[in-house]
Amino acid sequence: PQGSEEAKAFVNAFLKRSMPKMKDEAIQDILTRKAVVLEHYSKKKTKQKRKKTKGFTAKQRREMRLFEIEPDQQRYAIFLPLHELWKQYIRDLCHGLKPDAQPHMVQGKLLKADLHGAIVTVTKSKCPSYVGITGIILQEFKHVFKIITKEDKLKVVPKLNNVFSLEIDGFTSYIYGSKFQLRASERSAKKFKLKGTIDL
Repeated sequence: PQGSEEAKAFVNAFLKRSMPKMKDEAIQDILTRKAVVLEHYSKKKTKQKRKKTKGFTAKQRREMRLFEIEPDQQRYAIFLPLHELWKQYIRDLCHGLKPDAQPHMVQGKLLKADLHGAIVTVTKSKCPSYVGITGIILQEFKHVFKIITKEDKLKVVPKLNNVFSLEIDGFTSYIYGSKFQLRASERSAKKFKLKGTIDL
């Protein structure tokens, strides 16, 4: 066991090493109050930058032909099961599509629904050659629908200046393409106005 003088000398030496920037008078002042806060110099941690995973650009996707459907796959019969799945998806989304269902509710659900697999018909268009095209929507982009017809022809129909009709279980809904120029992912989060000017 150390004596009181040895302990005092040890504490003084320890404090000088621990607090090199402080003068002896200041250290003695701290000791009289019986409260000692030792200085600690922490090393600054260098933050590691997170690397963002970059996806393909639009040009790269086109070059890789990621969204192109092979000619041997462009057959209406292949996508009929997709249409059946879509109908079941809409029935679940609209709680059964009962006869007493409100049309506004069904319309609101369809505006935000995924349309891949839906059978649509172009009912009005500023370009007469588009009118009457009927088929299953295979792909929806911001500005166009890719539709496979019963004749096994893949049609690229622009949304702008076209009106599409969509029928399921007796409910007929109209899609005004000019107001519908959004990607499917963006459309699901958009709030559509119930009233407004509708034109081609």
